[in-house]
Amino acid sequence: MISDQENHNDLRTFFNDEYHSLKAYAKSRIKDAADRDAEDIVQDVALKIFSRSENASAINNIAGFVYNSLRNRIVDIMRTKKEVLSIEDKAEAKLTEFIELFYGNSDNLYSNEMKKELKKAIFKLKPHYQSIIIAVDFEGYTYKEISEETGIAEGTLMSRRHRALSILSKKLELKKQSFN
Repeated sequence: MISDQENHNDLRTFFNDEYHSLKAYAKSRIKDAADRDAEDIVQDVALKIFSRSENASAINNIAGFVYNSLRNRIVDIMRTKKEVLSIEDKAEAKLTEFIELFYGNSDNLYSNEMKKELKKAIFKLKPHYQSIIIAVDFEGYTYKEISEETGIAEGTLMSRRHRALSILSKKLELKKQSFN
């Protein structure tokens, strides 16, 4: 009978010796998915195997067990494959959400020209206004995360975003009137 410590040592040795082969195997199975990293999958499997219960039965065929675990994890990932949007599509969706802040989503008062004007207006903002709009509204950061990263108080960040939205609203209202 193999002890838990021997099992653990055998697994560690196997992962050290076969890590590159495991990565290559995972990569060959997920080559259609550019957003997945084979190394992350191998490490996820390793973590689950090493953190399994001490009371679990001994592993007789370590290579077979690890490769089956890896294959099962890849199958799980591929089954839960989400619809992948391009960066441009994601940016366009975020822009649409952002412009709805000004006009609401019930009416369709904004057009492609207004979206273009919004893009221009964002990029004409002062850098500290522009960066807060992009970070919060397009990249999804929270005020707390930005504050921790930059050292700027959350209240200051909220004020900057509020001022930036006010500036954008005024510019877009002027543009909207000129289109009408």
